[in-house]
Amino acid sequence: MRAFVLHPDVHAGRQGRDPTDALAEAVSLAHALPGINVEGAEVVRLRSPAPGLLFGTGKVAELKDRLKAEEIGLVLIDGHVTPVQQRNLEKEWGLKILDRTGLILEIFGDRARTREGVLQVELAALSYQRTRLVRAWTHLERQRGGFGFVGGPGETQIESDRRAIDDEIVKLKRQLARVVKTRELHRKARAKVPFPVVALVGYTNAGKSTLFNRATGAEVLAKDMLFATLDPTMRAVVLPSGLKVILSDTVGFISDLPTELVAAFRATLEEVTAADLIVHVRDISHPESDLQARDVDAVLESLGIREATPRIEVWNKIDRLDAATREVVQTQAARGPAVVAASALTGEGLETLWALAADALDAPRKRADLVLSHADGRRRAWLHEQGVVEAEDQAEDGVRITVRWTDRQSQQWQRL
Repeated sequence: MRAFVLHPDVHAGRQGRDPTDALAEAVSLAHALPGINVEGAEVVRLRSPAPGLLFGTGKVAELKDRLKAEEIGLVLIDGHVTPVQQRNLEKEWGLKILDRTGLILEIFGDRARTREGVLQVELAALSYQRTRLVRAWTHLERQRGGFGFVGGPGETQIESDRRAIDDEIVKLKRQLARVVKTRELHRKARAKVPFPVVALVGYTNAGKSTLFNRATGAEVLAKDMLFATLDPTMRAVVLPSGLKVILSDTVGFISDLPTELVAAFRATLEEVTAADLIVHVRDISHPESDLQARDVDAVLESLGIREATPRIEVWNKIDRLDAATREVVQTQAARGPAVVAASALTGEGLETLWALAADALDAPRKRADLVLSHADGRRRAWLHEQGVVEAEDQAEDGVRITVRWTDRQSQQWQRL
């Protein structure tokens, strides 16, 4: 389908964001959706959005002629479009309109592979679709006939459609709750294994999957494309120091991530909340790398990630920088206590990354005295598996054990 991308540059919009870079990101999003051919793109400057049409009437007329001449069938608007604005623009231009939220939902729907991912996308899409029922289309304003047994006499089609969506949302939430419960069981099973979890996070297309593949030898889809990875992937990895960890590749973040998706993917992103170390991968070659990092930090904060969780920043894609810029970036990175300038593609700087990761995970240990009943063999065995037992004595009331462990191991013990 021939598509045209518009980025409304509202004066009170995203602070500090260059509209040209924002338009380029929107075009990249469009390219991430199969079957879309982007024929053109434009930044439209607005003092404030027009309530009925988003753009001014003059701009709407100008774009109508241009879209018709280029035989455009789909306009992607990089921002929020109200149901009323969508209906009016579709009527005015005679084509389909998709806003930023709708586009991201379409991409997620195309990429989701696991049962949980599919359910989450469907739930997010229905939540979004429900907002589109607010007099978005005239056929929804019809009065429905019938005896009035369900919803009372004179129920409108819009109310009937909303009820159908609500019923489907309830059904999906039940299914998702069962999947989440299974994930929690898997997480509890991993808590019994003495391997810390390292979560790769970052803006979409920052190079997380390339880093994951290089570290694990896996073949996770790694493309120069937004949202190449959707479903979380986990692999066991032995670091050069000999420490064995579980590495987790997660969905990429993006600015103005739809609220429906933040809520829907909370279960998936809980892998990050349970991590022992967070590795924030940044595309340091991107002109808006600092702004992207702030967007990632905002999402992590919304997930309730503890500040106490150790973090390492990887300034990735230094292979894309010229010699002078690379030297500046490497000098700046060297000044940070937990920053590494690297290239996941060439492997440069990764030895430093894994050395830092091993240091961060080799947490200080504290001594503690425990008393277990003779019947509590499972927890006793866990302590020996962890290698934390310093002394063990039999007593009348049970087994007295002296351990030397990390805070993480202490917390795992409490969860057993």
